[in-house]
Formats: sequence, C-alpha cells, structure tokens
Amino acid sequence: MPADAAPLDFTSAFHGARALVTGGLGMIGAALSRRLLELGAEVTIVDALVPESSANLQNIASIRERVRLEFVDVRRTDAIRALLAGHDYLFNLAGQSSHTASMTDPLADLDINCRAQLPLLEACRQVIPQAPIVFASTRQIYGRPTYLPVDERHPLRPIDVNGVNKMAGEAFHMLYSDVFGLRATALRLTNTYGPGMRIKDARQTFVGIWLRKAIEGLPIEVWDGTQKRDFTYVDDAAEALLLAANCPHARGHALNIGGDTVVSLRELAELVIAINGGGEFVVRPLPEERRRIEIGDYYADDAQFRRLTGWRPRVTLEQGVGRSLAYFREHLQHYV
Repeated sequence: MPADAAPLDFTSAFHGARALVTGGLGMIGAALSRRLLELGAEVTIVDALVPESSANLQNIASIRERVRLEFVDVRRTDAIRALLAGHDYLFNLAGQSSHTASMTDPLADLDINCRAQLPLLEACRQVIPQAPIVFASTRQIYGRPTYLPVDERHPLRPIDVNGVNKMAGEAFHMLYSDVFGLRATALRLTNTYGPGMRIKDARQTFVGIWLRKAIEGLPIEVWDGTQKRDFTYVDDAAEALLLAANCPHARGHALNIGGDTVVSLRELAELVIAINGGGEFVVRPLPEERRRIEIGDYYADDAQFRRLTGWRPRVTLEQGVGRSLAYFREHLQHYV
C-alpha cells in the first residue's frame, strides 16, 4: 500500500465486537476505549488503578456508564484468564512506564512489563486464540540511536530496566505469534501525550509536568533542551492501535509509530508557552540520575506502518498542545 493511501477501513470491524483493554484507565487506554465505543464495540476496561501510574477515573468520566470496568492487576493470571473469555480483541496497554522508577524498583518493573506478559499470552492461547492482540511497546527499547530516523532495523540496546523488560514483553508477543499463531502485533510508541496524561510529576513523561507548570504560572524546567524528539497525540496513537488490530500484514511484526514533526525540547517549551499565552522556562543541566539513562536525539521512521495501514498523524503538535492545555485547565483538580 502506498504511503499516501487512505487508512484501512475498520469502521465495521468493531461493530458488535467485544474488546478488552488492559491499562484502560490510562491516557491511551481511555482514548482507545472512547473510540471503540464510537465504532459500536462492547468495551471491558481492566486496570489496577496503581497510584504511580497514569490511571485516572476522570479519563473515562464521559463513558463510565457504557463500559465494563474491572479493577484487576494484570499480574493476577487467573482473574485475567476469566476476563478474556468471549472477547474478540485484546489491546494490551498495561505497564509500568517510568524509566527512572524502573531503575530504583527494578523488580516491580520486571513483574509488570515482563513476567506478567507470559501467563497473559498463555491465557490468550488457550482462551481467545483467534483474537487480534495489540501490544503497546516503546521506542525506549532502541536505547541511544546510532542513526536517525530510527527504523525497525535499528539495533535494540535499551539503557534502562524499563526498556529491557518492555523488549522482553514485546518478544514474548512476537514469539507467540510465530510459534502458536496468535494474531499479535506490537507498536513501538514514541512520546505519546494529550488529555488524560499524568501531570503530577514526570513519571510518565516530562510533557505532563510542563503543561501543569504552564497552567499554574510556574517556570518550566528544561533539562539540556537540545534533544530532538517526535510526539504522537493520544488520539492518533489510539487510531494506530485500531488499525494494527485489523491489518493482517502487520501481524507478527513490531512496528514504529512516530509523530508529525521533529522539535528540540527547547522548541517544545517555547511552543507550550506561546500556546499557553504566557510563562517562562529555565534550562538546567540533566540531573545525574537522568543523565545515565538519557537517549539523546530520537525520532522514528514509521514508513513501514504507514505503508501497511495508511495511518498518519492527523493532529499537529500545535493542535495537540492546545487541546491538552485546554483540557487540563478545565479538569486540573482531577489530576494534581
């Protein structure tokens, strides 16, 4: 399929289907669940509501009465097995996403991002062997890029515990696709942002705390600022997940998802302040604990996924930042 082709038509695929979303109270899971409901799916959200995660009941406030919500930890294998029964799709988004936390509490990261994935896939093999499975992987597994943009042929050299465990979790999904025929796809997401992200601190992403500080009239701290990144708005990420679930040629593959543009972190800070209508930022050296796991410049080559599905980002960085600021101004009390 050419890069400029229209996206695959999946509008009817989810009508009447039953979809299970692990980590569904997080930013991406909630956006995905809303879109699934729009497409006529029945949605089960599974989430442990871990305080250190981005899970937040406010993220599903508009759809709470239309979804089945189960407070279950993905590590509870028997409970997850029972919930899988009868579902036509699995979107596996549950995970620990903090890179610094993975270095201070590596065993917890191992349990969630790696160890829990194997019994989950065993349950899928036995209970829903024909259901498409989409796993939320991460660009962090590449580590420090040796060339840019980073495509799927780039070596996998994660530089923190989180990256190693996510790499293993992704590999389990690909193995079960290759050996047992599970219809699994992994998407290596880049910096995903938008309404519903964690803004209490920088555990999930620095963008969240930047937005909070801008709204509260506090200076944004930019560490170094020269690093280049791409960013994916949450609705674009949700659309990519839906496309992956319905693209036969993507099954058994781990594919990059990128953003609409590449900017330095300093340029991003300037953009946030401009759209916010005021504010300031200060540039500081990287703290030592961050310097050890800093990857430098990263932006994705996602041409393969675009060719397979016709996907492309539809929300510009400017639009996405504006929507995010507007959302958190209205709902700030639920996120701080």
